[in-house]
This record gives sequence, C-alpha cells and structure tokens, in this order.
Amino acid sequence: MFGFGKKGGKQLTERASERRRAVRSGPRHVKVRAADLEPPEGADTSLELAGPSPNPHTNLAIADIALRSSTFLARRAVERLLLGKTYAPRKARAILKGRSLPQSMIHGMIARTAMRSVPGAVLVGSGLVVKTLYDRSRARRAAAKGEARLSRMAAEGEED
Repeated sequence: MFGFGKKGGKQLTERASERRRAVRSGPRHVKVRAADLEPPEGADTSLELAGPSPNPHTNLAIADIALRSSTFLARRAVERLLLGKTYAPRKARAILKGRSLPQSMIHGMIARTAMRSVPGAVLVGSGLVVKTLYDRSRARRAAAKGEARLSRMAAEGEED
C-alpha cells in the first residue's frame, strides 16, 4: 500500500509500538549511564560564581542590590504612570513622596504574603476585590475620602 512491503510495514509497526511504550512508561524507566553525566574532557568543573568579584558572597550581594533597585525603579515608574492618568505628573510625584514608612511597610508585607503561597495570594486577592466592591458601593464618599487622603499625602510630599 505504501511501498514498504510486508517486512517494512511490520518494522514500522514494531518501532511505533516501542515508542508508544516508552512514552507511556515516562522518564521513570529511562536508564542513565554515569558516563552520560560526566562533563566532557577539558571542561571547567569549578563551581565558582561568575561575577566582578572573586568572592561569591560579594557577587551575590551585588546581584541582590541590582535586582532590588531595578524592581524599585520599575515599581515607582508603574505607580507614577497609574497616578499620572488622573493627576498631573508633579502631583503624582508628590503623592508618592508623601507616603509614610509604615504605609510602605504594610504594602510590602501584603505583597510578600501574596507572593509566598497560593492561599496568601487568594487571601490578598479576595481582600482587594472586597475592598474595591465596597468602595464602588460607596463611590461618592470613597472618591472624596480618597481624594482628601491623596491631597494630604501630596502636601506632605511637597514639604520634604
């Protein structure tokens, strides 16, 4: 039919059966030889962390500081962008400057709780949904209250 002949078709069927069994059995039955795990000859097998300093602890500190500072800058840019849609850029900057240290710490703790586990993410997410629905049900009062709080924060930020 396909030009394989009797033997050719039988071989294809046998190979297909072997491959099907291999796929079904999964990686548990794969045999790995020790020679496959060894690095090739002449390969660098040292476990040194590549970085500007020969001290791995210093390299880790540099990477941590770089990641945290870039995350901080990205977060500030997003916050300014979100506030910039409603407020003038100068007022948005003043609002961000006017946040208190406890307020920033609480927001950080809430974000960490949400990122550490699925139940934490569900708890924080559902709390934010409930707060949003509550604010929408009292839209006028919430808008006036939020505007007053942001104006206060902007005034505190301009004083600094």
